[in-house]
Amino acid sequence: MLAEEIALGMRVRYPRTGTTGKILRTEQVKGIIFAELDSTSLLYRIDQLIPATTNEKTTTTLIEDAKKVITREREFAAGNELQEALKNIDQSCEGGG
Repeated sequence: MLAEEIALGMRVRYPRTGTTGKILRTEQVKGIIFAELDSTSLLYRIDQLIPATTNEKTTTTLIEDAKKVITREREFAAGNELQEALKNIDQSCEGGG
């Protein structure tokens, strides 16, 4: 990225490690401009940073998948399968060894 493209509060990513964060401040050291990220409080060369994009679809998909798992688990717990499984255990704890 160029210095003109950098703005405080902008979300960026350092591709070498995958670190993402918002720019807190910029600092020039020996003629090289660095940006401090909020996620690590470390300085990164701005020419090594790229704009970070958020993937709303992935977040939405994960939430929907979690809701499906919760619904399936509730149905299993309310059904006869769990009750039958509980009847077939003898309540003992055998750890072996």
